[in-house]
Amino acid sequence: MEGRDFRGMRAKMLKDVRASIKSEYANEEYALIQSINAYDETSKSYNLVFERLTEWYGIYFPEVKIPNPESLARLVAVLNDKEALSKDAINEIINDPDKSESIFNKASASMGRSMNEGERSAILAFAKMSMDMASAMDGLDTYIKATAEKLMPNATFLTDDKIAAELLAKAGSLERLATMPASTIQLLGAEKALFKHIKFGSKPPKYGILFKMAEISNAPRNCRGKIARAYATKISIGLKGDFFTKKFIGEELKKNLQSTIEKIKKASEGKPERRSNERPTRPLGGYRRPGRGYGSGGGMGGGARRQWGDGNRGDRKPQWKKRQF
Repeated sequence: MEGRDFRGMRAKMLKDVRASIKSEYANEEYALIQSINAYDETSKSYNLVFERLTEWYGIYFPEVKIPNPESLARLVAVLNDKEALSKDAINEIINDPDKSESIFNKASASMGRSMNEGERSAILAFAKMSMDMASAMDGLDTYIKATAEKLMPNATFLTDDKIAAELLAKAGSLERLATMPASTIQLLGAEKALFKHIKFGSKPPKYGILFKMAEISNAPRNCRGKIARAYATKISIGLKGDFFTKKFIGEELKKNLQSTIEKIKKASEGKPERRSNERPTRPLGGYRRPGRGYGSGGGMGGGARRQWGDGNRGDRKPQWKKRQF
């Protein structure tokens, strides 16, 4: 009888856990987190594929210098097909008649290595993979934009769809992100720099993911931190509207934010920008508080106030001894 009760209790607990997990993942915010992570990882891989394709195709046709990855992949497919090689086909990709004619003229007299069939099929497959990755990124971009505007309209209006989604991915859930203070939102994405500052006394970070915004990255160096804090404050308010009240207040927040940024920039005009080598650095282990040194005087150990490093073994001159042979 006891065994039957245990099995029934176990089945009920498992059923409750499954129902709880199902209800937890019913929200679309978790799909948005996975999609932005997939977009970031695919973007890194896409850049590596573009660099490899540029270097690989350079041994066959070094005259080609195309900065656009998708255009380079399409051009590789066109230049490897002798039947489809024409000025019009190249111009459809480049959209520059003069450059297309130049590439067409150099294609027949290139100083690069000539391809065999195996090399041609391999590089065409690699170029096709690059185009497939570009198509997948376009699909992810469309989904991220639509979902971010639906779940976080205020935060998306203040920043953009990808930055709002990255903030959500760092927080883990919209509820947790909405309850974070502005100072935490400001430093999301700068966790390594923050813990390095706490542990080793390096310079504290002023922004994380928010630095991707042009309003912060293009601002003068001496007011970037203040602008990031202003953005974080308005984003924090907007997120509370997204999660709790479900009201769109982005336009009002944006208007107040622009006036705050103008005041910050106006207040910083005429002040010289502080160089990184002029900033005071915190010694390893932190500063010693005044009046807490050794010797006579006030404080825990009494004594005169001693500066950091006084009496340390590293400050003593080494006692060199002549080596005996």
